[in-house]
Amino acid sequence: MNIDRPSSIREAYMRASSFLKEQGVSEAAACTELLLQHVLGWDRTKLLLSWPESFPVERLAEWREMITRKAAGEPVQYIIGEQDFYGLSYAVTPAVLIPRPETELLVEAIVRLGSLRWPGQSPLVADIGTGSGAIAITIAVQCPQWRVWATDLSQAALEVAIKNGRRHVGERIEFLSGDLLAPIVERQAEVDILVSNPPYIPSADMPRLQKEVGQYEPHTALHGGEDGMNYYRRLLSEMDQLPSRPAIAGFEVGQGQAEAVEEMLKRQGKWAYTEIIYDLAGIGRHVLAWRS
Repeated sequence: MNIDRPSSIREAYMRASSFLKEQGVSEAAACTELLLQHVLGWDRTKLLLSWPESFPVERLAEWREMITRKAAGEPVQYIIGEQDFYGLSYAVTPAVLIPRPETELLVEAIVRLGSLRWPGQSPLVADIGTGSGAIAITIAVQCPQWRVWATDLSQAALEVAIKNGRRHVGERIEFLSGDLLAPIVERQAEVDILVSNPPYIPSADMPRLQKEVGQYEPHTALHGGEDGMNYYRRLLSEMDQLPSRPAIAGFEVGQGQAEAVEEMLKRQGKWAYTEIIYDLAGIGRHVLAWRS
């Protein structure tokens, strides 16, 4: 790709976006724009107003490296180290999954149910497998009176989550190292709300994942076992080790899994209500359960 000494920022954009499109990068124009904003340190408005300006020579080497990484398939979010979620910016590294917009629906549902059940009170929320911390932190921002804990088995992921937590809510979230509910069971804490976006990709689907996901995002946060349901079984089983069952539980699920996870919850016979939350495409993305 020829990006040496583009005459303007517009030319740098045109060359890079054309190159990425030729390399089969989806949404090449949008990716190029995000990378330009990052390398120049500008927001989108400043970028669009500055198309005719000369591209800074001192940024060319970094620009070339970023475009090369994107052409190889690396997610833009890992290249720039940031991803927006529910109006906040989160640091992301290859140690954590990149937060997705559909997960915002799960946060909204948990906040809605919890606020109805405990108006003005301080329920304890546990985010299991927190990754970047996006779910736990967004809940803490939306409901500042709630107590929020977050667990993860990966120490590298917890370091990212702690960084994000301090950035947005200070020390309000307690981050715990351990596998699923283990650190909470150890404390015998009475959890009111349990929420999780666990690994849910079936074994057979792992080799067929989009390149940006399968080659770059952490497999431990993706692979859900032979049928993709291992972690839902474990979460429901480990709830029985708590002093009392959470009053509300919410899970993100893979495409085509919502009905099966809802049926697992119903078979327990311990929930008064269940609900599937659908995204804008009509896909069941989240399953909720709550006691009367």
